[in-house]
Amino acid sequence: PKLSAAEFRIYNSMAEHMEYFHNHFRQSWTMLYNACLNNKRPSNLSLKQFISTGLQFCSHLSTHHAIEEQHIFPLLAQKMPEFKAGRNAAELLRQHKEIHKGMDAFEEYLEGCRSGEHELSLSALKLKMDSWGTVLWKHLDQEVKTLGAENMRKYWTIDEMRRM
Repeated sequence: PKLSAAEFRIYNSMAEHMEYFHNHFRQSWTMLYNACLNNKRPSNLSLKQFISTGLQFCSHLSTHHAIEEQHIFPLLAQKMPEFKAGRNAAELLRQHKEIHKGMDAFEEYLEGCRSGEHELSLSALKLKMDSWGTVLWKHLDQEVKTLGAENMRKYWTIDEMRRM
């Protein structure tokens, strides 16, 4: 049956909350990537600030994924195969691993720029971003869709959703 507006809000609450964080990641990624595409960092950011922004992006995304994997996904996996961990981990968890593989190289490069080991090259940074950008954007969209009202109602009652 069709959900009432109130029921939809309850079932969709996790998706809305996740979308808030994901939009922040999309904005940060886009700013960094556009600088690479234009071969010019934003005029309002010094080189040090630009590098710090990239490193903060990595730190925030790592923290976000750690919270998901330690607290949110295990709860959801009790009823939802989309969040199952282990040997045959669900796609969303496999995406985390793929994202982190690319993000680790991106972060290592920026750390080297910050330490003076090498000079920042926006074309080199773009190559690093290209290695994990597709999976990141797919993940940001897919995770929110999975937490959407129509999917959540298949697994959880209204009362269970309220307790989450």
